[in-house]
Amino acid sequence: MSSMDNKVALVTGAGNEKGIGRATALAFADAGATVVVADINDDGGRETVGLIEAAGGTALFVHADMSITSDIQDMISATVDTYGRLDYAHNNAGIEGAVSSTVDTTEETWDQTISVNLKGVWLCMKYEIPAILASGGGAIVNTSSIAGLIGTPGLPAYTASKFGVVGLTKGAAVEYAQENIRINCVNPGVINTLMIERLFEENPEMAAGVTAATPLGRVGEPEEIADAVVWLCSDRASFVTGQAFPIDGGYTTQ
Repeated sequence: MSSMDNKVALVTGAGNEKGIGRATALAFADAGATVVVADINDDGGRETVGLIEAAGGTALFVHADMSITSDIQDMISATVDTYGRLDYAHNNAGIEGAVSSTVDTTEETWDQTISVNLKGVWLCMKYEIPAILASGGGAIVNTSSIAGLIGTPGLPAYTASKFGVVGLTKGAAVEYAQENIRINCVNPGVINTLMIERLFEENPEMAAGVTAATPLGRVGEPEEIADAVVWLCSDRASFVTGQAFPIDGGYTTQ
């Protein structure tokens, strides 16, 4: 993969020890980028920074709640004030919300899930894009889900938010294609994260069913998503924009 030396990458939701965000932050650092780690989990975010620094990289932690506009503005300001630029962003932070039917989902669950997963991605791009433009261009990757490609029972707010991320990604990609910003999204399937652990613990029948329905016969690992994100931001993907990439062991191919 082409070097990302002298580039700055921002990853939201990067504080989880088994998360896609942490894996992506580490992958960006391994590719040579300076990394800004954002999360509401201060201890986890600082731990991610420590892992990057222990491997010889450079990183900064910023506390940021994706449902709070001022936090996102401060996150971008801290990035530019500290490193002078922003080249790549992985808007990854998200929540699954409570498992329930469309009828039984509460308005509180709906509002919170949409606020973090969809409005948060929009707000991130709203403030990232000017910073990336000022750096001469770059790339953004948003985290959607296979739930943003197919109907997913029991998670109406999550599913709506992730379909929304796909549409938001495609629209922004067209808007900024001629200004040297490429914007794509990844659509992970069942990945070995704490979010999936929680879902499976609460719904054991879901665990068996999803794994059996995945053609590759296993769940994915966070690093498998991280590698795709870093590739999409790299020069190797220079002709790729506006795409939604399922990384799901073949689940949505069926």
